[in-house]
Amino acid sequence: MNGQIGEKYLPVGTVVLLQNGTKRVMINGFCTMDANNPSRIFDYSGVLFPEGSLSSDQTLLFDHNQIVRVDHMGLNDEEEKSFKIKLKEIVAASAQGQGAQGGAAPAPAAPTPAAPAPAGSVPPVPPVAPSAPAAPQAPQNPFQG
Repeated sequence: MNGQIGEKYLPVGTVVLLQNGTKRVMINGFCTMDANNPSRIFDYSGVLFPEGSLSSDQTLLFDHNQIVRVDHMGLNDEEEKSFKIKLKEIVAASAQGQGAQGGAAPAPAAPTPAAPAPAGSVPPVPPVAPSAPAAPQAPQNPFQG
């Protein structure tokens, strides 16, 4: 798995190392808006690995080109593949809507599920823009002295 960065929008649960990072990150979302700069959309949101989400202000925002290594690939089943197709369509449509204006594309609408949820399942929660630093930061290991 090491070094196989692959195409944009890796599955949720994928564990990566970012440029200048000493701590790995697990992808937990896509197309996340920077709360301090709403016109800036990042390819991914993530949390430190293996700690996970310790507080709401520790969500990391980063782009695909900042990934230097993939250590573990998240689940890549039919549901994830269908989601990725819809996600790419939404991002492409948003980018076309931008035209020659440049800059980051606006946040896409939440994609609809590829198939109806099974009976008794919890409905999806709409995404919320997390609080994040103004620029992507390569995470450092909080447990190093």
